[in-house]
This record gives sequence, structure tokens and C-alpha cells, in this order.
Amino acid sequence: MAQLKEGDKAPGFSAKDQHGNTVSLSDFIGKELILYFYPKDDTPGCTAEACDFRDNYQSLQVKGFTVIGVSTDDEQSHSKFVSKYQLPFTLISDTEKEIVEAYGVWVEKNMYGKTYMGTARKTFIIDAEGNIKKIIDKVDTKESSKQVLEVLGL
Repeated sequence: MAQLKEGDKAPGFSAKDQHGNTVSLSDFIGKELILYFYPKDDTPGCTAEACDFRDNYQSLQVKGFTVIGVSTDDEQSHSKFVSKYQLPFTLISDTEKEIVEAYGVWVEKNMYGKTYMGTARKTFIIDAEGNIKKIIDKVDTKESSKQVLEVLGL
């Protein structure tokens, strides 16, 4: 799979959210979308990132953004994560790893000398026409929403 670049068409997807509803990329045509990929529900870095988006959600909405988180956790895990931290946005379950593969974030990782496959933390900002406007490779989990606004010059 070729690495996605800014300006590329965002890969389409359809998957279940934390409520079991099907969410597709095409649902967001006409809107600016912050699509962020994270490794695992309810882990320290992922919680910090989700809570930062939660805490700044209103201001992101005012600027016209919709926020969606994606991980390979199942719907039940997402539902618990959303409830525990009162997350106001959609989390998509990618248990089949189709979305993480399409976006090139299913990568080999290394922890304590062991290599394994996992989701790279990465944020894609997708414009109203469905094109990738910006890609944030080095996500600051505690300041992820601020980082989005900075790369867009907002």
C-alpha cells in the first residue's frame, strides 16, 4: 500500500460506531473531518488524546470540524470508552483492520524488544471534497486539537 500524501483522495470506508450504527466517509462530504487513528481504548496516551478532542470539541465544531476516532477495538470497547470519558464524538470500530490498512497506519511496532503489528497514532484532516488536506504524523496526545488548528494555520 502506497503511503498517503496530502492532496490525495481519502480512502472511503464504512464501519460500525460505538452505537452499532454504520458510518461512512461519504457521510461527511461537505464537512471538514478530523479523522484520528489511535492504538487502543482506555490507555494513557489514547485517553489523553480523546479527552483533549473532547475538551476542545465545541471550538472545533464552531470552526466547522467533525471529529472521528478510529481504532481496532470493538464496538463494546468503544462504547465503554465513550461513556467513561463522556466523549461527544464518534469512534469507529475497525476490527477487520480495513481502514487502518487503507490509511497506512497498520504498522510494525516495537516494545520491550518485541515486534508486533499495531495502529500508528496519526491524524488526517480531510476537506469537504474528501481530499486529505493535512497529515499529522507526530501527534501530541495532550495537545492534539491545538496541533490540528496549528497545522491548518487557524
